[in-house]
Amino acid sequence: MIDHDDDALKLDPGFADRFEHQSRPPCQLYLISPPAIDLGFTDRLARALDAGPVAAFQLRLKGLDDHSIAKLAEPVQRLCADRGVAFIVNDSVGLAKRLGADGVHLGQDDGDPRDARAMLGPDAQIGVTCHDSRHLAMEAGEAGADYVAFGAFYPTTTKEVQHHPEPSILGWWTTLFEVPCVAIGGITPANAGPLIEAGADFIAVCGSVWNAPEGERAAVEAFARTLNL
Repeated sequence: MIDHDDDALKLDPGFADRFEHQSRPPCQLYLISPPAIDLGFTDRLARALDAGPVAAFQLRLKGLDDHSIAKLAEPVQRLCADRGVAFIVNDSVGLAKRLGADGVHLGQDDGDPRDARAMLGPDAQIGVTCHDSRHLAMEAGEAGADYVAFGAFYPTTTKEVQHHPEPSILGWWTTLFEVPCVAIGGITPANAGPLIEAGADFIAVCGSVWNAPEGERAAVEAFARTLNL
């Protein structure tokens, strides 16, 4: 039973330190697309994927209809399949089904994970944005989400955010639940360390890769060093 008052209680930053932790796989990289891409984006993505281990790639394009996104998605999806990287569609369960994507990422206004599961089947990876809310994360877990996402942990220009969790929410989650958690929001190789140490199973990155002055290959290589991958 979920306690709806849970978020009103401040989380003890040392909560996770009081428990013995079960072993979890090392933290991995979850790459998110820029908000706009062109047909040449696959070359950039190939450089990023070849630079270090990337577990998943999320296609998150803004201001386009599903038909336009589907056209841009085809070569990107093929590249992800060739590299063994999970291809996740943002927001749209219908588009994920149309493309035969590996999964879908749902915001709080994008539908129920149960409905997404019914449409996409038992093998789909379904993620849910939970902002800074333990309550929303527990709801998502009970609804069958394959991962929950917390953030934004740091200032970001990728999207407008109103929620800024503390890293301790990652340790709280991984202490109590087996479902993986994703940390997102303004993460760079320089500031990822506290989130990894706190318990993030994945760190989701976007602008720090695609806007990196040194290029996406060097940026992913830097993340790989941070993750010791």
